[in-house]
Amino acid sequence: MFCMLFSSLSLINAQYFDEKPRVFVLTDIENEPDDAQSLVRFLTYSNMWDVEGIVATTSCWQRDKTAEWRIHEIVDAYGKVRKNLEQHESGYPEYEYLKGIIKIGVPKFGMTGVGEGQDSEGSNWLIQVLEKDDDRPIYVQAWGGANVLAQALWKMERTKTKAALDKIISKIRVYTISDQDDTGPWIRKNFPELFYVVSPGYEENGGGQYHYATWTGISGDKFHGRFIGPDFTIVDNPWLDEHIRNNHGPLGAEHPHTEYLMEGDTPSFLGLVNNGLNNPEHPNHGGWGGRYELYIPPFKKYMYEPETRPIWTNADDEVYSPITESHHTSNQATIWRWREAYQNDFAARIDWSNTSNYKKANHPPMAKLDQPNELLVTSGDKVTLSAKGSTDPDGDRLSYNWMVYKEVGTLNVGRRETMPLENENTQEVSFIAPDTDKVKTVHIVLQVIDNGSPNLTRYQRVFVNVMPKVE
Repeated sequence: MFCMLFSSLSLINAQYFDEKPRVFVLTDIENEPDDAQSLVRFLTYSNMWDVEGIVATTSCWQRDKTAEWRIHEIVDAYGKVRKNLEQHESGYPEYEYLKGIIKIGVPKFGMTGVGEGQDSEGSNWLIQVLEKDDDRPIYVQAWGGANVLAQALWKMERTKTKAALDKIISKIRVYTISDQDDTGPWIRKNFPELFYVVSPGYEENGGGQYHYATWTGISGDKFHGRFIGPDFTIVDNPWLDEHIRNNHGPLGAEHPHTEYLMEGDTPSFLGLVNNGLNNPEHPNHGGWGGRYELYIPPFKKYMYEPETRPIWTNADDEVYSPITESHHTSNQATIWRWREAYQNDFAARIDWSNTSNYKKANHPPMAKLDQPNELLVTSGDKVTLSAKGSTDPDGDRLSYNWMVYKEVGTLNVGRRETMPLENENTQEVSFIAPDTDKVKTVHIVLQVIDNGSPNLTRYQRVFVNVMPKVE
């Protein structure tokens, strides 16, 4: 067996979460229940990132008012359970701190709230956050309209040198839940270097873009009104009532009944969960928040205007569904393929919020590789990967699954063919490195699952660089 560290490449996935990501949320909360739902989940993970702002905004569904009062209600519930959460994982922000960073955006729709005299508490706060002497990326999530971000950029363009603004823009990572006002296209056109994740377009009378958008995979994937791949029961109201809302403490009780789609805004931060799989700096790698590729999408009638530069946008995964016993290919599948894992994880964290007794809740396993996350091998080599160092804090029994993430990397392993893995459901897996004419990369994902209640999953990703055999 030949297997060595590819020293010229960095361990990008393994090292990213050495520092907490910085996060800034823009939410049109109360336009419908899903923003409140997402905020409940967001707060259960808030120990994993530095939350630097939560701003109430407008959107196409809520054009002339904001609902910051609802943010306060949910954060108040968080304040009642923070000590419980802290008993299970450390680092949860103080209640008083979160209350202090709730801000209000301009109560106007889209570009009518951008320009001279349109500064708001929210846009001014965002500028202060962006001006901090902190080189970490800041992930700006637009759950509704993006005019608070647009106004901050508009103002900084007029008050800063180009070099200073370029430095700030280089740190911003935007993830918007479609275009819920007309500022998204304006931002992307006027700030072409800005890192931007979006399924571009808007919804109008049910005939627009949303059913094409990647983020809808959080709780749906429909074709002609029929769920075609994922298990819908674990995102439906009966499951949420049992596992999140009823008898699960003050924070779970703030998760409202779903009217349209459960937690449509949650994908904006799911990719920031430190689970060993996610790397938000590389949306094309795929993770709980979906998978996106960098290109200029073709113009569609539901888009405000043609895109003028590459953006991180929709990409397809082909996923086998045990519900239908068939393969399904869609951009929504890049999220729903992980649905059981992210729903169970949320249920466990709501359990944490309801008890200070560590032994009465389940906690995620620790997935550990016995080799580096990045390897260089030669075509024809037999390669063995091991997860024998994986452990569980509750002493639960662990199960293992290794998979080739065939849509990711530069090694084309075929539409439904994969690089065969031997013993893919054990601690150790092996494979024969395939033939190639130049160095190419394949991603292998390890899933470690405990047998607690609910079952929890953590991951490791192995980047295998295959070089051709020299005769």
